[in-house]
Amino acid sequence: MLKVINTQDIVALAKQAGAAIMGIYEKDFAVEFKADESPLTEADKAAHDIIEAGLKTLDQQNNTNIPLMSEEGKNIPYEERKDWEYFWMVDPVDGTKEFVKKNGEFTVNIALIHKGVPVLGVVYAPVLNQMYWAKKGEGAHKDGQPLPLKNPTQRKTYKIVASRSHMSDETKEFIDDIKTNKEKELVSIGSSLKICLVAEGEADVYPRIAPTMEWDTAAAHAVVLEAGMTMKAYENGTILNQLTYNKKNLLNPFFIVSTLNS
Repeated sequence: MLKVINTQDIVALAKQAGAAIMGIYEKDFAVEFKADESPLTEADKAAHDIIEAGLKTLDQQNNTNIPLMSEEGKNIPYEERKDWEYFWMVDPVDGTKEFVKKNGEFTVNIALIHKGVPVLGVVYAPVLNQMYWAKKGEGAHKDGQPLPLKNPTQRKTYKIVASRSHMSDETKEFIDDIKTNKEKELVSIGSSLKICLVAEGEADVYPRIAPTMEWDTAAAHAVVLEAGMTMKAYENGTILNQLTYNKKNLLNPFFIVSTLNS
């Protein structure tokens, strides 16, 4: 299944969704709120529709029938999806809070999951015009350049990615407990770009000790894996196994993204 999918088709689809998002971003737009009080805009809906239609077209071209799970799609019961071997996991606008703030730090996330593992991922930041993509066995890239772009060991500081919107006490404690001979430097950015910063070697670690959903992380997780790095569950001070997808509960565990592949 993976062989018939051209990553650049997904890159093009992310750009198409990004163009629609930018058409809304550059004007006044309404903000709704979901039941969990997270924001929702017409950009989320427009991008979802474009991605859904584009993936259906690719299904026809590739003679495939890959199911879709999207943050803005219908709620699919676990009994229906638990036996999926492959499926698309999409977040049409990851970082809607950043979108609403108009700081540019939001992304379009498209991932292909195989048996719980992301094997293809595209992360596109339309305002920043940055494109990350990865496919199992083909490496990870940012704007065509192989990742990682930098060797973190050669940096004078130890860079830690922290969320603009979520900085828990547990995160602060994790940062304080990091043992390094270098000066610690905090880097703040929105959405799945935090994960991608580690994948490109621009940062050493990203502790996410706060809630996320599977669609928030799947695409960037594929980039991390192909960049040769790790994204592992974290609980009570212990780093556990790699995150998995299509769980009964789509809430991710806390996790740590690290340049250390151990």
